[in-house]
Amino acid sequence: MTASIPFYLVDVFADAPFTGNPLALVVDAEHIKEPVMRAVAREFNQSETTFLLPPTRAGATWRLRSFTPAGAEVFGVGHNALGAWWWLATAGRLALGNDGGRFAQEIGARVLPVEVIAEDGRPLGILMDQAPPEFGNIVEDRAALAAALGLAGEDLAEHAPAQVVSTGAAHLLVPARDRGVVDRARPEAPHLAAALQSVGGQGCYLYCLDTVDADTVAHARFFNPTVGIWEDPATGSAAGPLVSQLVRQGVVPDGSTVLVEQGHAMGRPSRIQVQVAGHRVRIGGAAVVVAEGTLRI
Repeated sequence: MTASIPFYLVDVFADAPFTGNPLALVVDAEHIKEPVMRAVAREFNQSETTFLLPPTRAGATWRLRSFTPAGAEVFGVGHNALGAWWWLATAGRLALGNDGGRFAQEIGARVLPVEVIAEDGRPLGILMDQAPPEFGNIVEDRAALAAALGLAGEDLAEHAPAQVVSTGAAHLLVPARDRGVVDRARPEAPHLAAALQSVGGQGCYLYCLDTVDADTVAHARFFNPTVGIWEDPATGSAAGPLVSQLVRQGVVPDGSTVLVEQGHAMGRPSRIQVQVAGHRVRIGGAAVVVAEGTLRI
C-alpha cells in the first residue's frame, strides 16, 4: 500500500526566501517507521529533515525527530525545531491567542518549552528553550586543530579556549582571530572528525567577534563531519553554546538577548537570536515556508 504524506521546505532563521537554513519537514509522520525516516532524510539531502509526531511524554504538545542525510538522529534544539514550530503556527495547528502561546516539544528524552510570539494571531517569531549549558573538554593541540580546519596555528585567537560546550548538543567552539580567518577555512573532513571525536564534540563552530553586521556579537561557520554535514548555514544548537560561552567569559552580559550571524560563506545569511540568563538558554527567530509537496511511500 502507498501512503501519501505531506512535506514542506522551510527556510529557518530567515525573513525572506532562499536565506537562512533550509529544513525539510514531514508532517503527520506517526506511521512512518524509523528506517524509512532515515531514507527520506537521505532523499531530501538537507542538513536535517524533521518529522512531526504525536507526543509520548507528559506535558509535550508535539514530538520532533530529526535526521541528517547520513542517517544520524540529532537531538539539539535549532533550526530543525524552529522550522517545525513555525509551520505549526502558520498552518493553524496550534491554539494561538492574539499574542501567541506557550507549548512544549519532546526531543529525545527531554521536554522543553516553546513560545510563539504573535500579533493579532499572526506569528512573528519562535523562542525555544535549550538545555542548561555544560562546559566540556578543551583542545590542547591547537595547531593540529587549525590544520584540520585548513588554517595555521596563529589564525586561532588566544583570548579563548577551543572548548566543547553543550546546550543539548555538544559542539566544539573554536575562536578565530578575525572574519577573514573564518571565511577562508577549508576543513579536511576526516581530520576534523577525528579532532571532534577526541574531545567528545559533535560539530565545530568556528567563530570570531569581527562581524559583518554591527548589531551581531559573533560571525560563525558550522562544520559537522561526524554526522555527514559539510557546512550548515544556521545552527541554533551551536549558537546557544557560543553565547553561553561568551557570557561566561564576560564578553556578553548575563541576561542579554543577542544575535549571531552565520551563513555568509554559503550565500545564505542567517541571524540567530540567543537569550542567556543564568542557566536558561533560549534561541529564537523567524522562518519562511517556501515549498510544499507530497511523499509517496
